[in-house]
Amino acid sequence: MKTFKLISMQLADGDSLVDIEMKDGLIINKEDDKGTWLVEAFTDHKYIPYFQDALDKEKEIIVQVVITKRENDPAAFLTKVSSVKQLKTHASILLSGKLTKPKSEYPEKLLEYLLGKGYTGEQLLAEFKEKIIQRPKILQMKK
Repeated sequence: MKTFKLISMQLADGDSLVDIEMKDGLIINKEDDKGTWLVEAFTDHKYIPYFQDALDKEKEIIVQVVITKRENDPAAFLTKVSSVKQLKTHASILLSGKLTKPKSEYPEKLLEYLLGKGYTGEQLLAEFKEKIIQRPKILQMKK
């Protein structure tokens, strides 16, 4: 097993992403034959309903995470909520799932997004250079 620091997490909600503000988090590659990953996030109590609903309905959810460094490409996981625990000041959310796409296509998705916003020429290049560092929310699952 390998453990990594969870830098950020977004939850897919239809065609958009909801930023999950975290106090701390980690992600574990179990390195098993099923390709299972565990994600644990310590969040504000306000996010409990998102995850509790998925747990109660045994519904799969898509989360997009950045691991180790903010500059890394986001990775999308198809997960199920294993547990939701309300602690004194935070909530512990535990997810189990699989990487949905082993290779990130973030630059291509970002370019599609910017072209869709009408950017062209030098303006497109400038926006791309800025946003490739800022990492705006772009759902990785859609093609």
